[in-house]
Amino acid sequence: MVEAAAIVVVREYDGARDRRGVEAVERACEVGSCGKMCLFTDLLGDPLCRIRHSPAFLMLVAETSTGGPDNSTEIAGLVRGCVKTVVSGTTQGKDPIYTKVGYVLGLRVSPRHRRKGVGKKLVDRMEEWFRQTGAEYSYMATEQDNEASVRLFTGRCGYAKFRTPSVLVHPVFGHALRPSRSASIVRLELREAELLYRWHFARVEFFPADIDAVLSNALSLGTFLAVPAGAARRWDGIEAFLAAPLPSWAVLSVWNCKDAFRLEVRGAPRLMRAAAGATRLVDRAAPWLGIPSIPNLFAPFGLYFLYGLGGAGAGAPRLARALCRHAHNMARDGGCGVVATEVSACEPVRAGVPHWARLGAEDLWCIKRLADGYSAGPLGDWTKAPAGHSIFIDPREF
Repeated sequence: MVEAAAIVVVREYDGARDRRGVEAVERACEVGSCGKMCLFTDLLGDPLCRIRHSPAFLMLVAETSTGGPDNSTEIAGLVRGCVKTVVSGTTQGKDPIYTKVGYVLGLRVSPRHRRKGVGKKLVDRMEEWFRQTGAEYSYMATEQDNEASVRLFTGRCGYAKFRTPSVLVHPVFGHALRPSRSASIVRLELREAELLYRWHFARVEFFPADIDAVLSNALSLGTFLAVPAGAARRWDGIEAFLAAPLPSWAVLSVWNCKDAFRLEVRGAPRLMRAAAGATRLVDRAAPWLGIPSIPNLFAPFGLYFLYGLGGAGAGAPRLARALCRHAHNMARDGGCGVVATEVSACEPVRAGVPHWARLGAEDLWCIKRLADGYSAGPLGDWTKAPAGHSIFIDPREF
């Protein structure tokens, strides 16, 4: 008897109906399965947590059915997407050029349903929604060594390799880091942060038009400006700063991913766990030694994401380092295991970001133009534009 081919239907996610099936697919797609170390993401019961803070978002599931008498169904795959308006990285006169983009993220296909076209069906349907909402481009992000994902998007879905930002990760130690003596840190009000960001990032790719919504989100824990020591005593407000910027300065904001999802490293050898635990014991017993202890990453842990990282002047990397130390101490007080940020390869303040190379990743962003008719306009074809020095990473989709 020949088994009937499964029918695949792509539809919108229904929380009451699909949550368990989606969680099963997520577990089956853990990175590094088959006895190897893997990074597991606990979405805390909310599959929409990585997109629900975006202006417009959608989650799709691929449901299979045999069509037989029992009509049994199964979630075979899923994908998330969001649409927003961002800076294209080019300008028309003094004004930035904004374009509407769709972002594809969280594509998962159950191992037993792979190589059957499920992933492409999900992407195609998501792009259809992007077009309906007026998006002019679609883009996605994956790790550079994720060959299957790169092949799907560049080979079958028509995307082009676009940008290669790096995820920089630093563990949160048991001891607090000493504040920098050469820098003063000013906490900006929401209005001040928005003005500074719109001024500094006006020409930076992917800077969101609704930065005010990002900064005022409950998960955003504040924006901090670092200036040379002593300069904060002469702080006269953001208007005075923008009228006469200091020779060197740096800025960043902190986003609380811990209340959205948790991470966990699974499959680590016992010897590795024991060695990491020993560093924590020494750090707790003698915090004045400043031991670079390894937090317990083998149990669920949270992270703070550093976004809007930027600055100017020769001293900007040093001031960025002071901001990262400040964020580290915020994460320690908040009970996080790591702090992370994502920056472009040529980001001017990148040299000042402390990180552990083994904890980070090299990303690949791929892009696709969804509509025609741009060659004669001021934007042109963004997919062929050269990379700038900086790129803005939206914390809502990290």
